[in-house]
Amino acid sequence: MVEFLVKNKIQGREFPHYWELCVGSCHAYTALREDYRKQLKRAHDELGFKYVRFHGIFDDDMCVCVEKKTHMGKSLGIVYNFVNIDNIFDYLISIGMKPFVEIGFMPECLASGDKTCFHYNANITPPKDYAMWTNFIKAFTEHIIERYGNQEVHSWYFEVWNEPNLFYFFDGTKEDYFKLYEHTVRSIKSVDEKLRVGGPATSINAWIPEMISFCESSNVPLDFISTHHYPSDDPLWKNSDIGLEEITKKMGHLERVYDRGILKEMTLKARKEAGKYPLIYTEWNTSASTEEDQHDESYAAALVAKTLSDNDGLVEGYAFWTFTDIFEEKSQTKGVFHGGFGLQTYAGVAKPVYKVFELFHHLGYKRLAVESNISEDDTVELIATKVEDGLRLIAYNHNVLNEKIVEENITITIENIDSIKEIRISRIDEEHVNPKKKWIDMGKTEYVNANQLEKLHEASELIEENCNFQVLNDNSVRFVLNIPAHGVCGIHIVK
Repeated sequence: MVEFLVKNKIQGREFPHYWELCVGSCHAYTALREDYRKQLKRAHDELGFKYVRFHGIFDDDMCVCVEKKTHMGKSLGIVYNFVNIDNIFDYLISIGMKPFVEIGFMPECLASGDKTCFHYNANITPPKDYAMWTNFIKAFTEHIIERYGNQEVHSWYFEVWNEPNLFYFFDGTKEDYFKLYEHTVRSIKSVDEKLRVGGPATSINAWIPEMISFCESSNVPLDFISTHHYPSDDPLWKNSDIGLEEITKKMGHLERVYDRGILKEMTLKARKEAGKYPLIYTEWNTSASTEEDQHDESYAAALVAKTLSDNDGLVEGYAFWTFTDIFEEKSQTKGVFHGGFGLQTYAGVAKPVYKVFELFHHLGYKRLAVESNISEDDTVELIATKVEDGLRLIAYNHNVLNEKIVEENITITIENIDSIKEIRISRIDEEHVNPKKKWIDMGKTEYVNANQLEKLHEASELIEENCNFQVLNDNSVRFVLNIPAHGVCGIHIVK
């Protein structure tokens, strides 16, 4: 049996909820939808997310930068129109959120080519004329400053492009990206030098040393480092000198085998490379593929619990990709549960991974030390925090897919705690918070009606139960739990 001792005699160390800084979503145009907004507000209210990041704020479907022509095709010049951006940003501010502004992709009228990505045809080419691009970026920056005020926009983040180290997202070289970054950041800073701009927004933790070297040697402003990773990036992320073409060929053709705790390994390396700069992951998830069921199951919840516990103190922000399955990169996928990236289904049903974020949101801001007798074969761990009315703990049992994992029985002892009223537990596992199982029992219907949707919402709820405990002579409390494979247990010790 695994035994945990929570060291409650000491004050504990600071535990900022760094994962709540930001959450990801699909392209900007979906943020005009009512159902998207309803789900985003719920994620903000229940999970604490402060910023939201999306692709395609300058895509042609946003009508931001358009070349007007006569019916004979003669150009009448380029027109800027920020009304759709205003609509989105106004809404975010109205619900207490802010935009994490991803600068991209390229409006067709400014693009040097016609290469696109995704179902919604986002143009991935560099500008055809950098003077035109910088004029556009300056006009955009001036507009949001005028509309929202310097003080508000100073609190935003601006990130240049998305994953430029992959040909799929950027039709250029590393040097082309650095040129794009330099022109963009100088244009933004020309309006207000206090605005925060960063990059390189790469996949697989790439280009961090190169980005810093370029900016420092060229006196280019850089306020933070941003990058992305997924467990399935292993082993690509270890090859810092791998070429774009080789990455593109290998991505999607690797065996999805990686080590338990791989995201911490990646983050430690990125943290060291980032040096003095704030490190923000603007994308991560339990897998980079939507063809795997794990996103809809308790496996994802357990992996997230371990990752959020592991990366404490290493990053300033850690934006989960994404808050909803309203997601159109490969067109909107049908079916209620289809392995989508989201914390919620298309219809707004909370998945197990949504509920683990809810458990973490209720953790305190002081993390306590935990001692244990864990062996190399054990897969269960525990995080403990102080809260106003007692303690909140989360136990999780995680191992990577296809590796050994069994139900774990654990004993938890809390030292130096008296006047316990009750201990309440909430479970996420195969038998708890499993709306996918309920959907399967319904016959995997593609289009749920109102009655079915209500049952799925019921199946997604965390249910609190009382837990028996023993008060020891030394003013400690002890209790025993079982944690199923890929299970998570939230524990509320009420004084």
